[in-house]
Amino acid sequence: MTTIGPRTTDFRDGLIQPVLVLGATAVGAVQWSARDVVFPPVALALFVLTALAGIGTLFPWARLGPRTQIAAMSAYMGLGALLLPLAHETQAVAIFPFIAASAAGGKLASRKAAVGIAVGGALLATVASRVVGQLVPAAPQWPWWAPLTVALPVYMGISFRDRQDVLISARRATEAAERAAESEAREAALLERARIGREVHDVLGHSLSGIALQLDLADALRGSGREEESIAAVRRARALAVDSIGETRRAVQALREDTLPLPDLLSRLAERNAIDFTITGEAVTAGAEATHTVFRVAQEALTNAAKHAPGATRTMSLTCTGDRVILTVHNGPAAEAHSAVTKAGTKAGAAGGSGVGLVGMRERAAQLGATLRVGPAPDGGWTVELDLPR
Repeated sequence: MTTIGPRTTDFRDGLIQPVLVLGATAVGAVQWSARDVVFPPVALALFVLTALAGIGTLFPWARLGPRTQIAAMSAYMGLGALLLPLAHETQAVAIFPFIAASAAGGKLASRKAAVGIAVGGALLATVASRVVGQLVPAAPQWPWWAPLTVALPVYMGISFRDRQDVLISARRATEAAERAAESEAREAALLERARIGREVHDVLGHSLSGIALQLDLADALRGSGREEESIAAVRRARALAVDSIGETRRAVQALREDTLPLPDLLSRLAERNAIDFTITGEAVTAGAEATHTVFRVAQEALTNAAKHAPGATRTMSLTCTGDRVILTVHNGPAAEAHSAVTKAGTKAGAAGGSGVGLVGMRERAAQLGATLRVGPAPDGGWTVELDLPR
């Protein structure tokens, strides 16, 4: 099935007026004969002027003012109406007033003016027919009602103009919708890129900080003659590197697929860090963005605890109530026996930390309307608490 679009329809409809005007002019010139018309000199002059007026209406009218358009269309209609009773035998010429009425309805912005011109032309054609009938009784004339019908095509012109306006409005609406869709697609792509970048940054920041911490710890332990512990730290660094590769893949995949439930993600994180994890209340199913936020805050809090309080006990808890989800990560004070780790932690903070851990956590919390509280604990340690509304 062939579909005719708005532009194709415009082109097709735009040919109607030129074909009618040029066709009537050409056929009328071929059929013209002085013996077949009344008052030949007058009729010929009217024919030439009417044809020129009709051809003039085929050009764009954008530069003409409303009054000029009305005057030009009135002249076109008046000339065609006067020509109608004079060229009865030249049928092609007789359609000029009908074409003029249709053009008035299609080209004039004012419907009132278009209808007025058409009605005026019909009355003028009727009067002209009566006058010619009185002056030349033997000349063939149209039926009394025929001149009145020249006004009817104005409604066809108005209908054509309304249809054109609807098509233009529909085209503009379609183009606006396409631009809006393109803009939304670009915005969605930018948001997706930002989200992917943030997730990869968090994963790599967490992993690389841990690796740097272990390597600096190994260097410090080796310097103090503790070779076995140094080798163990290097092995932990390698394990962190391997684990970070898989975690990065999982993070990117999770951006396209459904994430694991929040309790499962936090349980896996607690297992990898060998810390205690408790859940209070009924486990919840959070959205993907909320799940990622809680998980990244927990990751960052544990990384900071390992960096700044090595050897300290670390705990993590998830409290679920009817309207809130509260994540709490706590670490005690750094153990005295890990002075080398403390030094290494300082080096790691300079070598592998992003320096924006707390800022990143606060930005994530703010995006979801959550509250992040970070500060010292009564036991000399540190507590990170994320209060997320459900």
